[in-house]
This record gives sequence, structure tokens and C-alpha cells, in this order.
Amino acid sequence: MMKKLRKHIASCGIAFVLLLIISMIAANIRIGSYARYTSDRISEIQPVYCAILLGTSKWLKGGRLNLYYQYRIIAAAELYNSGKCKKIIVSGDNRTVQYNEPITMKRDLVKLGVERDDIVCDYAGLRTLDSIIRFKEIFGQEKGIVISQEFHNTRAIYIGMAYGIELSGYNACDVDVYGGFRTRIREVLSKFMCVIDVEVLRTEPKHLGNKITI
Repeated sequence: MMKKLRKHIASCGIAFVLLLIISMIAANIRIGSYARYTSDRISEIQPVYCAILLGTSKWLKGGRLNLYYQYRIIAAAELYNSGKCKKIIVSGDNRTVQYNEPITMKRDLVKLGVERDDIVCDYAGLRTLDSIIRFKEIFGQEKGIVISQEFHNTRAIYIGMAYGIELSGYNACDVDVYGGFRTRIREVLSKFMCVIDVEVLRTEPKHLGNKITI
């Protein structure tokens, strides 16, 4: 009897793992299909009033510059200086006085020619879902351009469309396979969890608050 029970439990475990793998693959294929709304060619980007730059840490452990960050800043400045947007919301984490992604992004964008008054800081962009929903709910934007690497833009656009936001993506340069391997592995899980958040849990941002006119 115990032997049969163990076999049954093992079979259920294998079935669960297979279902989980299939679900993760399906989620990644689905969100990956939103790449059609993105481009790395500035000429293909339609102008909007406001863009949103998704944050990440400027520095890696050991003090090395994070290339994901650097390439996003360059892409945002290109977008603005090409007249494709009038305002940029820099959305990221602001967990401590010493760690403040929006302020860091704003400073670096100003150095590349973006007018300080045209940069709006969103200090509650704790994750992509929060940043995108707040783009509409706090800053009143129902249409815009999201700036990040393509794999990240697809997830942001998927979230935006699910919440009634018309987004396109301007793709920053990507990081080579070796440098971005861990990020790509995490992204597989992030896309799966994104589908769960959007379609199952209907997750809301951790922080909302008063609307901000830009």
C-alpha cells in the first residue's frame, strides 16, 4: 500500500513539474510575441508626449558599471533629443538615501542633454508592474514609449496593454550573452510570474497615491 502511495506521489510530482515547465514556456512565448511593438530604430518610433525609462542599478557588485543601465540611459537621451517625446518619467527603486535609481537616472540624462524640467521621477517603481500601472494611474498617461532592453520592453508592453495603456518600446542595446546570462535566466521566471500577476492575481502596485500632472 505504501509503495503504491509513494509511486502516486512521485507521479503527481512529475506531472506538476512538467505542467510548470510547459506553463513557463507558454508565458515566455506569449510575452515574447509583444516584440512586434518594439524597435531599436529611432526612425520607426512614433512620437508621444511622454516616455517611461525603466530603472535598474547603475553599479554591479564589485563596482563595475551596469551595461543594462548605461545603454538604457543612452537610448532615453536619443529618444528625447530626436523629438520623439517631450517628457521622460524615470521610474525605479528608492529604497534608501544612498540607493535612488530615479535621481541617478535623472542626473545622467541631464548630462546627455535632456532638460531637467522634462524629467519626472517616479520613486515607487519597485518593479515593472508598478512602474507601468503608475504611468497611467498616477501620471495620467494612457499612451507612451517604454525604454529598456527588448526582453524587458515586451514584458512592460504586455502589462500595459492588459491595463489599457497603449505602449510601444524603444529597445536599448542589449548586453552580450556572457554578460547578461543571469539576467536572461531570471527573465524566464519573471515572464511567468508576470502572467500570474496580470491574469490570475490582478496584482496592484505596492504604492499608489495622489495623481501627478506632467
